[in-house]
Amino acid sequence: MDRIIIRGGKRLEGKLPISGAKNAALTLLPCALLTDEPLTLRNLPRLADVDSFGHLLNQLGVSTTVEGSRPDEFGRVMTLRAASISSTVAPYDIVRKMRASILVLGPLVARGGEATVSLPGGCAIGMRPVDLHLRALEALGAELEIASGYVRATAPDGGLKGGTIRFPFVSVGATENALMAAVLAKGTTVIENAAREPEITDLAKCLIAMGAEIEGLRTDTLTVHGKERLHGATYSVMPDRIEAGSYACAAMITGGSLELTGARRETMPSIVSGLEDAGGIIEDVPGGIRVSADGAIRPLSISTAPFPAFPTDMQAQFMAMLTLAKGTSLLTETIFENRYMHVPELNRMGADIEVRGRAAIVRGVEKIHGAPVMATDLRASMSLILAGLAAEGETQVARVYHLDRGYERLEEKLQAVGADIERASDG
Repeated sequence: MDRIIIRGGKRLEGKLPISGAKNAALTLLPCALLTDEPLTLRNLPRLADVDSFGHLLNQLGVSTTVEGSRPDEFGRVMTLRAASISSTVAPYDIVRKMRASILVLGPLVARGGEATVSLPGGCAIGMRPVDLHLRALEALGAELEIASGYVRATAPDGGLKGGTIRFPFVSVGATENALMAAVLAKGTTVIENAAREPEITDLAKCLIAMGAEIEGLRTDTLTVHGKERLHGATYSVMPDRIEAGSYACAAMITGGSLELTGARRETMPSIVSGLEDAGGIIEDVPGGIRVSADGAIRPLSISTAPFPAFPTDMQAQFMAMLTLAKGTSLLTETIFENRYMHVPELNRMGADIEVRGRAAIVRGVEKIHGAPVMATDLRASMSLILAGLAAEGETQVARVYHLDRGYERLEEKLQAVGADIERASDG
């Protein structure tokens, strides 16, 4: 099993490329199921989750080809084609590894009339029920049956029909599934209280490029006029706003300055505001933004919430940065009930963090120290990397397979801007 070894205390400076967004890529890949023509995705990040989703699509009958690229290039170009759907079953052994697999449900029912998808169950950072996904399909006329850990959805004779979907609370995944199902439903579908995350807009733009008719982009009400069929398209995955925010924290925690090429300020307003409130200088530069530390890190009060508020996927990274703030910070996690598992590991490195229910009190310390630590999930892994970059001495982060799910060639990017970091294998 691989480990990341970091010898901290190095100031990071230079240009760091931001890859295609993991969360957007995993939403765009199942769009291939909506047409029998090729869908070409550019700027697709090289990540374990992307490979796993590609494997699932292969099992459903989608062919995938990857254009050749140099080993030193980030991202890749993949062409997917579902000329026919050979299977409508997403098995447990894949879905349990990657919850985004549930996103094949809407496209399969919309195009093929049926789908059988394993229920994903819980995960390390908390329960993420699929009830809203199922309600959305029911609103479009699908019939559902749950048995033996699987949900089977079937469309009525004549296919799905437009309707009104009202979400009781914001759900990114349910909005994505509803949107993909609605583009092939007969008639008009209105999705109310839809998620407004940039990845939703990216999905809608890709579907529009494939011939869909969608109104209300960037708002909480999406109107979809169903089409009989969609066609192929070529589309570029948006840059990863969470990766950009993570490396922005790396600049701050090391007292450095990084030009994040590809980062888009408009996709990460609350992250930028948080960095500025913590004392960072954020500048627009051609093709990206520059993040520079400006003296001591200032404490913050942050509460996670759906976009455009502060994202839960940045909570752990900001917490690592705030361990060195001059004062006490308060972080409140409202999205997931168990997303503080990185706290004991940060405290092992000398941080002073106390968890009280959904709140975490971070009392800034003068310095933290390297230590062997263990990653528990994707964003927690990055928080430990950030702490290691700033710590005195050597930090070893175990279970880095979590990182490979969401950060493309992390150590290479950090080495290029001055970090003393390497990957080692216990095998």
